[in-house]
Amino acid sequence: MNKYVDVILPLPLPKCFTYALPDKFAEEVKIGCRVIVPFGRKKYYTAIVRNVHFSAPTEYEVKEISALLDASPILLPTQFKFWEWIADYYLCTQGDVYKAALPSGLKLESETIVEYNPDFEADAPLSEREQKILDLLSVDPQQCVTKLEKESGLKNILSVVKSLLDKEAIFVKEELRRTYKPKTEARVRLAGVVDERRLHILFDILSRAPKQLALLMKYVECSGVLGREKPKEVSKKELLQRAGVSPAILNGLVEKKIFEIYYHEIGRLNREVNIAGELNPLNEFQQRAHDEIKLCFQEKNVCLLHGVTSSGKTEIYIHLIEETIRQGKQVLYLLPEIALTTQITERLQRVFGSRLGIYHSKFPDAERVEIWQKQLGEKGYDIILGVRSSIFLPFRNLGLVIVDEEHENTYKQQDPAPRYHARSAAIVLATMYGAKTLLGTATPSIETWQNAMLGKFGFVQLKERYKEIQLPEIIPVDIKELHRKKRMVGQFSPLLIQYMKEAMEQKEQVILFQNRRGFAPMVECRTCGWVPKCKNCDVSLTYHKGINQLTCHYCGYTYQLPKACPACEGTELVNRGFGTEKIEDDIKVIFPEAAVARMDLDTTRTRSAYEKIIADFEQGKTDILIGTQMVSKGLDFDHVSVVGILNADTMLNYPDFRSYERAFQLMAQVSGRAGRKNKRGRVVLQTKSIDHPIIYQVIGNNYEEMVNGQLAERQMFHYPPYYRLIYVYLKNHNESLLDQMATVMADKLRTVFGNRVLGPDKPPVARIQTLFIKKIVVKIEQNAPMGRARELLLRIQREMLEDERYKSLIIYYDMDPM
Repeated sequence: MNKYVDVILPLPLPKCFTYALPDKFAEEVKIGCRVIVPFGRKKYYTAIVRNVHFSAPTEYEVKEISALLDASPILLPTQFKFWEWIADYYLCTQGDVYKAALPSGLKLESETIVEYNPDFEADAPLSEREQKILDLLSVDPQQCVTKLEKESGLKNILSVVKSLLDKEAIFVKEELRRTYKPKTEARVRLAGVVDERRLHILFDILSRAPKQLALLMKYVECSGVLGREKPKEVSKKELLQRAGVSPAILNGLVEKKIFEIYYHEIGRLNREVNIAGELNPLNEFQQRAHDEIKLCFQEKNVCLLHGVTSSGKTEIYIHLIEETIRQGKQVLYLLPEIALTTQITERLQRVFGSRLGIYHSKFPDAERVEIWQKQLGEKGYDIILGVRSSIFLPFRNLGLVIVDEEHENTYKQQDPAPRYHARSAAIVLATMYGAKTLLGTATPSIETWQNAMLGKFGFVQLKERYKEIQLPEIIPVDIKELHRKKRMVGQFSPLLIQYMKEAMEQKEQVILFQNRRGFAPMVECRTCGWVPKCKNCDVSLTYHKGINQLTCHYCGYTYQLPKACPACEGTELVNRGFGTEKIEDDIKVIFPEAAVARMDLDTTRTRSAYEKIIADFEQGKTDILIGTQMVSKGLDFDHVSVVGILNADTMLNYPDFRSYERAFQLMAQVSGRAGRKNKRGRVVLQTKSIDHPIIYQVIGNNYEEMVNGQLAERQMFHYPPYYRLIYVYLKNHNESLLDQMATVMADKLRTVFGNRVLGPDKPPVARIQTLFIKKIVVKIEQNAPMGRARELLLRIQREMLEDERYKSLIIYYDMDPM
């Protein structure tokens, strides 16, 4: 009987593919192992075994798997169940989930390697480009296309490679590239048998080579080779450092066959076991909240902890984590931002030491692979602290999931698929393990609040700030009026500047919040009003002064700033609006003495950049921190006395039903960064719509009034939490064809879903990376059977794509969009 395997490929394919199992792997293959399979023409992928069986597929010719990568599974059974749920709920394929879930080091892909043909004789002269590639290959006969492209500097290199292939000047060789290599360390040991007699002979031999002798003595001391059964391992680096000699001396001893060098695999992860510290005792309010949460968990799987900013929620989490670990279970602690993990890591490491693993995208891939592999073993981390992608890690027995700042929209993955929400996914994951989920925030999302009010989730409140710090005083400033009277200094009201001056004099710190990065969101010609736009996307370009370029924030394309307007040749190009970079410039003019730092996507490209900005601000090396919403999230700084929200209206005027809720959350969170032990903080809230009700709700920290108003509105207009939203996106390079397809698809949806379908419409940005976009909204009652709705959507998608005319259409879904 032939064995077959069904595999998940890292491609957006709706189903598994079946491959034949060669006899040599038949016994070793297990579900959850990785295999290498050929797919398509000359392409190889790493696939994951989903099933092993004896029935051959009839629809297509079966290929064999070409290699088995794992002796034991790298996916646990629960993870398969979880992947299936995500693919099903978020309307994508398991291949999409696979690509998102595994670190790159575990997904090998083939890069085309081209090989020089030594017997090639040209019968006609080659072009300059062809000759250039052959010259490179004659030096190094096997290279991958990406490397050739880099070294030759040629663009569109594939056409050249193809013409050389046709002439048989080169061959294509498929080779799998292993991206993950274990980290090894060179170590030194004595060659041959080691006893006292032999050492004395060696000392004699080396008596005329004092440096070599010193090195040998140092080795004897470090390894304790004389007094032990098993000598200690000695690394080459450490030995050379301690003996203070050059590597040449060691090489001399290796040549004399006295020493040998061998390599030992060491992990990249921190192995230093720091002694875990004591837990801080909880104050009475925290203790009461802690006990109430424990009570909730007896009846319900999910509990919402609604605690004002700075009420010490993290301390409660630490106590709950400690209790979970004591029962021998694991904890997953989710945070919305990488910036936050750097700050909370220290607090958790003080208590849990090396039982804590950290997982996010700013870590090198090799480290993420190691964490993954460690989690598969019996000795996995007890706690994983990570951002949304850490829900995909393997867990042996999860006991508690904490979703901190659960309202944050960074928990939602936007592109590519799976467009999952880590909070919803975490709740499902926890249920699969029989674990509990705790959602914590000062400003719950309306959906979570509704679930808590209806009794689906447990609900615990914590109303007192830690150490009786008062909530900050929020002072609204009407900048519309100030602009009219020309009293604004750039983007700053006189009041904000006065408070900042006072703070500087008292050696206190200031945070300024502006929701846009870059120098100016728009450049405009003063004469004719021309605005530079991106050639691939439907957006105006943002000016970045640091690099003196215009950048598209959607596709990343950069442009030179024109000297004159291409439309009317006027030379007066002015900046409109202001981003964080412009604010930084203006502040340096007003406060030339102050140390200023900026925290946005542009300044935090690396893990160390994040850590440095936060550390400098914590240690008081920075006086003023300017940032986008990154600064609003749960960061705790002791010396911030003034927070400036520079323009509250950019948050309110966004065309989205959640903009009101989001503006409240952002302002309340940013305000929460002000205030300290014995002094009330101040927040200056600059706005052009001073009479807007949200301003007073933020000032009074009146969350419930905001929610009740929003809930009434959403019920009336059929929005979440009363209805579920599904956005259907259609994309194509041809705008008129797209319009036609979108209308057809919307009509098909209407025949099934009736008036629950809105659109098709153009989204705010209607073209990204040369693809035009249309959006259809489907609103489905909360209690309707979602499985049936998904079936219908996918059926209509199939009908569309099976139609000859619409083959080029790209369709994807955003379930529960943010």
